[in-house]
Amino acid sequence: MRYGLIGTGMMGVEHLNNLAITPGAVVTAITDPVATSLTWARAALGAHANEVKAFDSPQALAASGLCDAVIVASPNHTHRDVLVPLFDAGLHILCEKPLATTLEDARWIVEEAAKTDRVFWTAMEYRYMPPVAEFIRALAEGAVGALKMLSIREHRFPFLVKVGNWNRFARNTGGTMVEKCCHFFDLMRLIVGSEAVRVYCSGAMDVNHRDELYDGAVPDIIDNSFTTVDFANGVRAMLDLSMFAEGAANQEEVTAVGDQARLDVFIPEGALVHSPRTGFGNPKKVTRRVVEVDPAALAAGSHHGSTFYEHQKFIAAVRGEGLVEVTAEDGLRAVAIGTAVEISAREKRVVAMSELGF
Repeated sequence: MRYGLIGTGMMGVEHLNNLAITPGAVVTAITDPVATSLTWARAALGAHANEVKAFDSPQALAASGLCDAVIVASPNHTHRDVLVPLFDAGLHILCEKPLATTLEDARWIVEEAAKTDRVFWTAMEYRYMPPVAEFIRALAEGAVGALKMLSIREHRFPFLVKVGNWNRFARNTGGTMVEKCCHFFDLMRLIVGSEAVRVYCSGAMDVNHRDELYDGAVPDIIDNSFTTVDFANGVRAMLDLSMFAEGAANQEEVTAVGDQARLDVFIPEGALVHSPRTGFGNPKKVTRRVVEVDPAALAAGSHHGSTFYEHQKFIAAVRGEGLVEVTAEDGLRAVAIGTAVEISAREKRVVAMSELGF
């Protein structure tokens, strides 16, 4: 299967590294307006770099006839414009999260994806971290009984430096709660099996980027928050985000509590901890196991191997050997929750999803 790549920055290079270890995947075309980024891509391609055509635009890449599928890893705010020629060319598409930075653009993408028989896949890597995937499977099989509470903690490093510092401003990213946290709102929907009804977020930019200035403008992206999401089936979910806590032993911790037990997963530790209810004063019956990850997958990116496993699912869907697991609609819903959360944090109020048309 012949792949094109639009956007050869950090995430684009991670895709190249994972395609290199994906059976049957061949990279044939790349494009990025920044020469430095193209240099990174050629380094990642190694001995095959001379076999890959570099185009000066997404339109030229789409019209080349060299690709069966295209990965979109360009900055968030470019996705709609980048996708236009890809839809027109009838290509299979894997589009990085967030699907778009506005609900208008995200809805347009959903409409266009519905018109084609080609695969459209929203890249939500966190689903495919093997420990998280095992956590999701265990919950589906009743590991905690009836799920009542879900909490996600991400304590991590600040946003990295990007080309042109595009990720310092909400107008380019959709805001932190869209750009970063769409992953977690996607996980919530998947695990809870319901749609969000209302959100409340207390968040601010308290530590990071406060002394930075770009063309006279100070960054406006949230760096810490607490978010509560109420779902239609009565389950409540919470997100605890800090982007100045890279010293934590685990970057992500996810906890599900049901009427019979609690289940935790820790990344990058990879441990699943199951804690059944025992009654007051009785001995605990906690069990712990570590979910192993293919070392080659771990080495190919910075998302705990998930990009590799996601690509195996995507290529299977293109070949008709599997289902599309993360649709454009899934991407839209994650953006919608993130948008509501951004509004809540900035206006300091509860936001009903119905206000946004959901």
